[in-house]
Amino acid sequence: MGNSTGSTVDDLQAVEMHLWYKKFMTECPSGQLTLHEFKQFFGLRGLDPEATAYIEQMFRTFDMNKDGYIDFMEYVAALSLVMRGKMEHKLRWYFKLYDVDGNGCIDRHELLNIIKAIRAINGNENQDVTAEDFTNRVFDRIDINGDGELSLEEFVAGARSDEDFMEVMIKSLDLSHIVAMIHNRRHSV
Repeated sequence: MGNSTGSTVDDLQAVEMHLWYKKFMTECPSGQLTLHEFKQFFGLRGLDPEATAYIEQMFRTFDMNKDGYIDFMEYVAALSLVMRGKMEHKLRWYFKLYDVDGNGCIDRHELLNIIKAIRAINGNENQDVTAEDFTNRVFDRIDINGDGELSLEEFVAGARSDEDFMEVMIKSLDLSHIVAMIHNRRHSV
């Protein structure tokens, strides 16, 4: 009786959470994912130095309690944010990911290395616009005060107003292949 939509959504989320848990525990029986396992888990091995550094930074960002491991709750929190989070939260998370040295700003070198890494990981290094030119264009468009660094506020506002930059960020954490892998293993686990 009544509206059953809420329970259907809850059931779906419970099923999905269970699948994520099974996938996580199958790939990482200890319940704690190391950096090496993280790279294997997401199929990210044999990358160039920029891409490797980016993956390591992503791992550190997912490792919220900074213990050197990603546990299941950190894994779920990261996947949930990337897949379902509000844009404001995603942009703040991207900022944290891109701010490699943790100084509260993203400089040209940090952004350039991220752009190179994203291109290497996604296999589209040969584009019309070089990573350097793209980085310069982003800074020209969104570094409002011209100090050569992007603050959180500049980053968020700029990402919202610059479609090219937003597309790069979305591609940087495109986990659709992970979701497909989880879905495909539903029957095999």
